[in-house]
Amino acid sequence: MPFFKALLPGTAGTFVLSLILGSQHTRAGWLNVERLTVESFSFHWSWPLFIILTGLAWLIFWLLE
Repeated sequence: MPFFKALLPGTAGTFVLSLILGSQHTRAGWLNVERLTVESFSFHWSWPLFIILTGLAWLIFWLLE
């Protein structure tokens, strides 16, 4: 259950940080911030950052149980 709780803060944090880094036209090194387009909506996204933030949130929720 902590993993499913961690998906929301991991997604929100990734969206916000990728938006900030992507608006500065940086790829952020190994974070590999890229511009994605889904349907007609485009946004900045980073899969490595998503995995890191979701894992960190998962650990925090797991420790709080």
